[in-house]
Amino acid sequence: MAEDQQTQQTENASTETSSTEDVAEGIRKVAERAREASRGLRGLDREHKDRTLAAVAFGLRESVASLTAANQEDLDRGREAGLSRSLLDRLALSEDRIEALAAAVEEIMGLSDPVGRVLQGRTLPNGLRLTQVSVPLGVMGVIYEARPNVTVDIAALGLKSGNAVILRGGSAAQKTNEMLLAIIREALRTTAVPVDAVQSIDGFGREGATALMTQRGSVDVLIPRGGHELIQHVVQNSRVPVIETGEGNVHIYIDAHADAETARNIVVNAKTSRPSVCNAAETLLLHADAADAGQEVLRGLLRSGVNLHVDARAREWLPATQPESLTEDPVKFGTVTEVTEDDYATEYHDLEIAVGVVDSLDDAIAHITRFSTGHTEAIVTDSVTNADRFVAEVDAAAVIVNASTRFTDGGQFGLGAEVGISTQKMHARGPMGMAELTTTKWVVRGEGQVRA
Repeated sequence: MAEDQQTQQTENASTETSSTEDVAEGIRKVAERAREASRGLRGLDREHKDRTLAAVAFGLRESVASLTAANQEDLDRGREAGLSRSLLDRLALSEDRIEALAAAVEEIMGLSDPVGRVLQGRTLPNGLRLTQVSVPLGVMGVIYEARPNVTVDIAALGLKSGNAVILRGGSAAQKTNEMLLAIIREALRTTAVPVDAVQSIDGFGREGATALMTQRGSVDVLIPRGGHELIQHVVQNSRVPVIETGEGNVHIYIDAHADAETARNIVVNAKTSRPSVCNAAETLLLHADAADAGQEVLRGLLRSGVNLHVDARAREWLPATQPESLTEDPVKFGTVTEVTEDDYATEYHDLEIAVGVVDSLDDAIAHITRFSTGHTEAIVTDSVTNADRFVAEVDAAAVIVNASTRFTDGGQFGLGAEVGISTQKMHARGPMGMAELTTTKWVVRGEGQVRA
């Protein structure tokens, strides 16, 4: 693989820069190159974009051994630094996950080009012909942590939607992201896509991320992906428009009209299939009349190693849920502690869940309204009336009836991948795929009309 000049520059940036002014100038130049690359992307048709994505997928598959080796370096360093289990899980890039990334890139190839869609059109009484068409946002900056998969997802979605991207992936995934960036930029060199359509500012460190937040006019939008502190830091300090993503204090409510086995399967999957991600369930609400379903769900969670933080009424159901072998093999089963107010506001990202019993659907909705981050909320019920009320009254980017919260995902929604899951209400909400990376332009065609 040819040496990547931009990667080399960012690797050395932290030693080359001697002041905040130098970092700011370096970031300004990166943004200028991205802006120029975005102009080159505007005229590319789908064939050119898809050819580039095919080269990216090929490069990922050809580099499995070197990628896993680089990722192992990051994992070893992360363990030494005391990274949490959830962050290490997000950081890990196994052979299967690399194949999944390549497959996601190919799925994006198979999707329609989001640029140039005619969203609406009409002819005015004066003969002017109006059309509203989709166009790229321009330049996106994405700040994330310990998530090397985001490097590929953002690059692929950005390229297909005609946007240049500037990546800040954090020090935890340094080696992995360096290699991923080199693979992507090598793929760009073989096509008509400008190489600077994908750049990284990792070498500029945290000062570089701060400087990126000042590039209003060069960078069109910033998207933070990570924990609460990262997201709020960007939201509160950026001068560039921000799309807020990711915080997921996700609830599942088990209604009085719920099948016990269905409820157990949904909740266990939502909590345990990958607890470190933002669409994993963090709070379980049980209707007071759902004792059978509640006991079945709690039994399933304990047997899956989930630690329960329960209120007094949920604790009354626990004797029937704890397997007889619990004392014989305590490592295998979850623990039980008393829930606190803070637990209901916690995004655990681990095998932990807060549990509370409520007396009505109204109480469940009130609890969710108080503690929800607006990401994903779910109900398990056999009542169509209660399901419809839940959907209508719960305010979240995704509301799910009788299915796992883990489906709130760009890939699962058929978007190929996602830039993030927007929890705000302006521009985009929910999983953000290619369509959400476009804005609109009005095109007016006339025959000499002038306004009176």
